[in-house]
Amino acid sequence: MNVVLITIITLSALGALAAVILYFVAQKFKVYEDPRIDQVEEVLPAANCGGCGYPGCRAFAEAMVSSDDISNLYCPVGGAEVMSKAAEIVGKAVAEAAPQVAVVRCNGTCENRPRTNKYEGAESCTIAATLYGGETGCSYGCLGLGECVDACNFDAMYMDPVTGLPVVIEENCVACGACVEACPKDIIELRNIGPKSRRIYVSCVNKDRGGPARKACSVACIGCGKCEQVCAFDAITIKDNLAYIDYEKCKLCRKCVEVCPTDAIHEINFPVRKPKPAAPKKPAESTEKNAPEVKGNDKPEEK
Repeated sequence: MNVVLITIITLSALGALAAVILYFVAQKFKVYEDPRIDQVEEVLPAANCGGCGYPGCRAFAEAMVSSDDISNLYCPVGGAEVMSKAAEIVGKAVAEAAPQVAVVRCNGTCENRPRTNKYEGAESCTIAATLYGGETGCSYGCLGLGECVDACNFDAMYMDPVTGLPVVIEENCVACGACVEACPKDIIELRNIGPKSRRIYVSCVNKDRGGPARKACSVACIGCGKCEQVCAFDAITIKDNLAYIDYEKCKLCRKCVEVCPTDAIHEINFPVRKPKPAAPKKPAESTEKNAPEVKGNDKPEEK
């Protein structure tokens, strides 16, 4: 009986000693964590999408608390409302960013871009892009295997079976950038949603010269420069035979759309253009202006 009691007492003493040692060790190596990190994380949408540039909402909250300047930090899923709440918690000013949406800069549908071969490899855009240029004459366009759709966690994209291109569902898109990162051809871009959700952009990334580009795709940009010439806001630049519209400078006047000879420039959510009135036809001029007038069967008198 004494042996059992001694054993219990000994083990209890060792447990108490270990607890004391652990307490002092924990105090010695304790890492202080700002309680505002938890507060910021609570107001974030918990999407953990990486659209902010950090590997999760917790890491983004830590960055907001530790950074002296948070003007470059932005949560695309939460938007301006969430960023305002988070900035109030950390007591710092945050710049208001315009909401964005993903756009697919390729209009190489099956109709516009005829297929020249058939791919029978792994159903992955990344793998296909490393093997060859694609099923068409355009080596820049969409491969149509849907890797961008698989990367989207918000059901904001789907593959159109008719066109073979991805389609963005604007109301679901949170501009996290996952589809942008997933596309090996760099045809997906985040752009400002724009006033009344109106946008204008060049739906082409082909850098070939006009002839080869048009041969590969009937709606390819040929770098003719007509859009750049009519733009009064310096919003369009031509580089590597390809036009690009800066959405920060574009005033949505649509003049570039009118002059594009290949319909490579797309206008989204604009009202339908009214058809131009047909020019009035000129009356046909008589071919017998100088002909003498002859009445009935009368003939001119012979002298």
